[in-house]
Amino acid sequence: MPILYRVFGLLGLLILSACGAAESKWAPDAEVARARYVHGAPYSLTLFTVINNRSGKGGHSSLLVNAPSQRAIFDPAGTFYHPHLPERNDVHFGMSDAAVQFYMDYHARVTWHVVRQEIVVSPEVAELALAKIQSHGAVSKTQCAASVSSILQGLPGFGDVPRTMSPKKLMFWFAEQPGVIESKFYDDSPDDNGRLVQAPPLLLN
Repeated sequence: MPILYRVFGLLGLLILSACGAAESKWAPDAEVARARYVHGAPYSLTLFTVINNRSGKGGHSSLLVNAPSQRAIFDPAGTFYHPHLPERNDVHFGMSDAAVQFYMDYHARVTWHVVRQEIVVSPEVAELALAKIQSHGAVSKTQCAASVSSILQGLPGFGDVPRTMSPKKLMFWFAEQPGVIESKFYDDSPDDNGRLVQAPPLLLN
């Protein structure tokens, strides 16, 4: 695990990289406004898929939306949390580069790695995706890939995405789209779900 996430941090619980139970959350307007992060162009959609290093199976899907108004992540039924990143029904705001890096590090460990697939889209498509993830609502357990695929299905250029409950099937489809840039994130952190890890305290900076 990178040294940045070991020191001078706020404690966050590192839990198994898989979809959890549905839980409705609604951060106050002031917190969401405070956390707003604008990354700038190019505007994009990024699919994250958590893959088991032993079985090769997909454990979780999420969608990062970089729109002109802000960058936020749809983490359906996920367990990710940081006190500086307010959440509204599985949408986390304030996704700066440091926050995105922490998101990947949170999920990766000796038994899991993260596949990151990014595609550039128009400002209009990005804003539509942002609106859709914010209006979707909290997601139930095992429905992470299905909810992400339903969001994509409603976007211009993504109408043929399979409606699937399989994170890996969704990942394979996304990989075939023109212009996708793919990378993988590995971490040798031990697979100890009960231990506490220190999160970066100033993600918004």
